[in-house]
Amino acid sequence: MNNQKTAVITALAFAAAALSGCGGAASSAPRADCKPVHDFPTVTEGKLSVVLYDLPPFSKLEGNKLAGVDGDIVNAIAEMECLTVSAKSVATAANIPTVQAGRADLSIAAWYRTASRAEIVGLTEPIYTDQMAIISKDGLDDAEQLKGKTVGTVDGYLWVDDMKKLLGDSLKVYPTTLNMNQDLEAGRIDIGIDSYGSAQFNKKSDFQVSVIKPHEAVAASKEAAQIAIPVPKQNTELLAALNADLQTLRDNGKLAEILKANGLDVSAADTGAARLIS
Repeated sequence: MNNQKTAVITALAFAAAALSGCGGAASSAPRADCKPVHDFPTVTEGKLSVVLYDLPPFSKLEGNKLAGVDGDIVNAIAEMECLTVSAKSVATAANIPTVQAGRADLSIAAWYRTASRAEIVGLTEPIYTDQMAIISKDGLDDAEQLKGKTVGTVDGYLWVDDMKKLLGDSLKVYPTTLNMNQDLEAGRIDIGIDSYGSAQFNKKSDFQVSVIKPHEAVAASKEAAQIAIPVPKQNTELLAALNADLQTLRDNGKLAEILKANGLDVSAADTGAARLIS
């Protein structure tokens, strides 16, 4: 998976070769009088070991501090649990195997809740959704409005096959968001389709980003992929604590604040019932 995308998980050997340890940049220590909300084991006592790769606005490492949507969520949880965050940026394909091997407590990178992933790591309850969005100069928000226009999107998203059927040869599929945005800015395509967060982060000032309306022919417009935090499958206490803390952040409004602060639509927090992508 390339964060928003689903991809085959590489072998554990890759992670072992990529990492000699899971030490990394650490956030500030919790207050001396801090009392954790839950009790659970971590890779290193007193620390929450996190691996990630740079995927703004979802996950990034700024100096010694996690940032982005997922980073802010984990920072808030670490504060609640009186833990110091120890974060390390690793290759995209090394993230899930590292967690699977128990060499990190969790990974952040807007990971999709997929059936194949759930077989090898624990996944939290859905946190937010990776909403499908239209990038246009006119604020278009309906797939029907794209017919007759030259449209670009990025390979690997859940909606690509459905949009190919709907738009035919007028849809151009790019290997990366950068490639698509270059053609969009140059006028070689009229419209772009991306995840809402990525689109907002990368858009130029003369374009608008709109969450797409549900369309019967586009499954991802009706049920967006749900984002979760993967943890070692054997650490059930950590998974339970994360789920409880995430519910607290949802109930006290902090989750909505984090989404908004990072450029996402707060409606992304309305995930619906938990589901897995096949």
